Amino acid sequence: CFVGTKETAFIYAVTSAGLVHSVTRSCSAGNMTECSCDTSLRHGGSASEGWHWGGCSDDIHYGMSFSRKFLDVPVKDVTGKSGSGLAAMNLHNNEAGRQAVAKLMSVDCRCHGVSGSCAVKTCWKTMSSFEKIGRFLKDKYENSIQISDRLKKKLRRKEKSQRKVPIGKEDLLYINKSPNYCVEDQKLGIPGTQGRECNRTSEGPDGCNLLCCGRGYNTHVVRHVERCECKFVWCCYVRCRRCETMTDVHTCK
Repeated sequence: CFVGTKETAFIYAVTSAGLVHSVTRSCSAGNMTECSCDTSLRHGGSASEGWHWGGCSDDIHYGMSFSRKFLDVPVKDVTGKSGSGLAAMNLHNNEAGRQAVAKLMSVDCRCHGVSGSCAVKTCWKTMSSFEKIGRFLKDKYENSIQISDRLKKKLRRKEKSQRKVPIGKEDLLYINKSPNYCVEDQKLGIPGTQGRECNRTSEGPDGCNLLCCGRGYNTHVVRHVERCECKFVWCCYVRCRRCETMTDVHTCK
């Protein structure tokens, strides 16, 4: 079953982070009447250091609040405030996604001064790109923590020897180990990777070593025929050559 795996943990976190990011961007762009820029920073800064807050800082507080109401409240309404271990885990992973957006906030500045001297700077807070947030959560996914499915007063690690190690707000949690995605399982809807096209030279997830799960791969030559070197002939038609290319295609065994 996919419920409670590290993959579902990542989905909950990235969905929650995406909602914060999207709503906050809309606030800053002036597309929503309920929110705008972060006004709490106005008139702040450091005059002695030659900079002040200005521009339109992203107000993630509204985005995070909206995400909690939209994603967390339905879970609490169904399960009660404490709920089951699975519900508590899902709520934690939702919050981990939001914390990722907050943690990766950065400060952008613009210089003002004669000939670009930067005598004074205007600065504002901005969210990181969602690609950077996604990479952060992917790293958390790869280092996710297995927890006990028995909820007592709080979530706790499954490994008894690790119980005293605190669980961070940004950590992703899972209960059940993931199924084997390498082998086809029609009952679980897993297609497996046999026959999948892979990249022999890549070390990433599309590489043959990883995608083929150590089973190796087959190589066959594919012939591509297409029109090429087309020219307009007066008047009035297009004359093309017929080009053939041969490429190696690798598929998992």
